[in-house]
Amino acid sequence: MAKMSGNPFLEFDPSKLMGDLKMPGLDVESIIASQRKNIEAVTAANQLAYEGFQAVLRRQAEVLRTVTEDVNRAVGELTVAGTPEEKAAKQADLVKTAFERSLANIRELTEMVAKSNTEAADILAKRVSESLDEIKVAIAKVQK
Repeated sequence: MAKMSGNPFLEFDPSKLMGDLKMPGLDVESIIASQRKNIEAVTAANQLAYEGFQAVLRRQAEVLRTVTEDVNRAVGELTVAGTPEEKAAKQADLVKTAFERSLANIRELTEMVAKSNTEAADILAKRVSESLDEIKVAIAKVQK
């Protein structure tokens, strides 16, 4: 016998309830199997989204580390002796390089998020399509 938790919501068995209803033409097992597949699809989509989120956070940490190193190097380059014109030109080069890297990093992170979202949405879209097919089959069974 299963251990009772004392929580009626955790012990609720929808298959038993629906089985007790004995509705003609209603395949309780297929409904439960369909809902189980729905939950599995949502779980898989959430897992992909979570893994994508983690990947983005790891990449952001790498970008931050690289930016910190670049700033330290740039400060060192700007403190060397030189004419004001040379320093201004060097500063402009450093700003341009930093801007271009920032844009590349933003693009990369955006693509990572989009890829993760697309993969999760694809799982859900596939399951919705399968669910609609299951509904058509169930309706055809009832009509026979």
